[in-house]
Amino acid sequence: MSPGQQLSDRSAPPRARSRRARRPERPARQDRPDLPPRRPRQPVLTPKRIAIMAVTVAVIAGGTTYLVKTSIYNNSLPPQVIDPAVLAGDFESSPQLDALKAHAAAAIQKEKIEADREGRKPLDPAKRPTQAPGGGGFPPIDFPTGSNPDPGSNKALGKTMNEAMGWSDEWGCLEKLWDKESGWNERAMNRYSGAYGIPQSLPGSKMASAGSDWQTNSATQIKWGLGYIKNRYGSPCGAWGHSQRVGWY
Repeated sequence: MSPGQQLSDRSAPPRARSRRARRPERPARQDRPDLPPRRPRQPVLTPKRIAIMAVTVAVIAGGTTYLVKTSIYNNSLPPQVIDPAVLAGDFESSPQLDALKAHAAAAIQKEKIEADREGRKPLDPAKRPTQAPGGGGFPPIDFPTGSNPDPGSNKALGKTMNEAMGWSDEWGCLEKLWDKESGWNERAMNRYSGAYGIPQSLPGSKMASAGSDWQTNSATQIKWGLGYIKNRYGSPCGAWGHSQRVGWY
């Protein structure tokens, strides 16, 4: 091939490639009212989705069954009537006991501040000991083996007994007060003051005026706690207000 031919070949325009004719753009569906609406895509039931659905149904069914059983059990309990004699029980306080409560409240606040500074969860002020405290002639006793207190049922019992005192409109105050003090756990013991039980009696043996089983029986503790509130603060909201102001009641 001569140089002239090479030049003529290079200068020739490249062969045009065949292009498919572009399809005209379809009008948007909203511009075509004559078209039927699109059907939503049906989700595909994969084995994983089926398993998740089965677990969800089982959890909901189990929770519903638990709530129904708890409600039936609480409704079957006999009405709790507060014995007037309990309201004359051992509710005596003293400047020394009040100072101990104030010290415990200050220690709890200090622990919260230190925990926040150190980026950790603060210690729960209500620890759960393995042995109920003694005092007032009562020796310490071990808790029954396998006991697992249910704060939910304790709270339900407390609501009933609170209503028996005529304080149904102040249930919210009592619920918040003992949520804060003990979480409604009859084994709760304040790690700073030694106060014990659902109402955090100081000392715990004071609750013996409501029953000799004060160390383990939530009904006895609640009975004493309501009497304490009645004698010292008049009502649950009075006790809750005092607790909010100074940190203890």
